Amino acid sequence: MTSPTDDLPASATRDGCAVIRVLSYNIRSMRDDNAALARVIRACAPDLVLVQEAPRFFRWRKAAARLAAATDLVVLGGGATAAGPMLLCSLRAAVERTEDVLLPLTPGLHRRGFATAVVRIGGARIGVLSAHLSLQEAERYEQAGALLDRLAGMGVDHAVAGGDLNERPDGRSFGRLAAELQDCRQVAPWGGEFTSTPRDPHQRIDAIFATRGVQVLGCGVPLGLDAADLVAATDHLPVLAALRVPTG
Repeated sequence: MTSPTDDLPASATRDGCAVIRVLSYNIRSMRDDNAALARVIRACAPDLVLVQEAPRFFRWRKAAARLAAATDLVVLGGGATAAGPMLLCSLRAAVERTEDVLLPLTPGLHRRGFATAVVRIGGARIGVLSAHLSLQEAERYEQAGALLDRLAGMGVDHAVAGGDLNERPDGRSFGRLAAELQDCRQVAPWGGEFTSTPRDPHQRIDAIFATRGVQVLGCGVPLGLDAADLVAATDHLPVLAALRVPTG
């Protein structure tokens, strides 16, 4: 049976590079149809999933474990300990280290954080970061800078970061990230552009970024997924990227 994402390069290792499929997805604390959510994630066949708004409160670890089991993935890190961002991975990934990062708290606003890891996939060593930036413009801009600092300090040659930026590409924070990293959708458009909302896609506020040494093969909202599942799963659309990362 073919998948709606089969036109995006599949995971593989050849010619000194590993092709890695990365999914970024705001799952709204799993407050919607979890079966539909799992079907969407499985259809994307990701190696890494950068989750935003993972469960953070009562029995959040059990909820995360249920999602991982339903998608044939493993919880890599994050969740409540990162104030919402979470990482999932396939068994293709060998975990080197993980770290949950809490960002400075602005009084009256939600706590924010990063879920980070360094993994090896198909011989490629890559840093990974999931983020959900602030709704407040000034705080969001500072968080974008913290994201860049965190990637720079991970001690890796290649990295991927993604998440819900709460901002469109013409915004200051989005621009700050795109000035230092590759905006994967802009580099190699594939699939759909807009990520919010599933019922009325009209803006791109979710994105995947990669460091300069990574080749972007395609990035966007997968087309051909079950429309009812996309609406039922959460209030964002997923972003999927295929990246070619040098090994060794």
